[in-house]
Amino acid sequence: MDVVISVSGVKIRLPEERWQHIIEEHPELIDLRYEILDTVKSPNTIFGGSAGELLAVRELVADKFLIVVYRELNKDDGFIITAFLIRKVKQLERRQVLWPLQ
Repeated sequence: MDVVISVSGVKIRLPEERWQHIIEEHPELIDLRYEILDTVKSPNTIFGGSAGELLAVRELVADKFLIVVYRELNKDDGFIITAFLIRKVKQLERRQVLWPLQ
């Protein structure tokens, strides 16, 4: 199991079960495991989700964004829920920006 520290200082886990879910649902991410972890550790932006989850966003290449959905359970523990690629970040811009603080 991989662990990274989020921008808020919380240990975020990527359990093997979640990794298997990600690559089954999004096989294009099979070679992006470390990019997924790095997105939680060093995102461009973090948006708030609709049910308390966080959406870390990182631009991989021009107009190709990696979204990593994760949850911080408390100040010491959290986990990655899923990840996916999008081409336009506009659809996320209606959500609350949690980081960087404006």
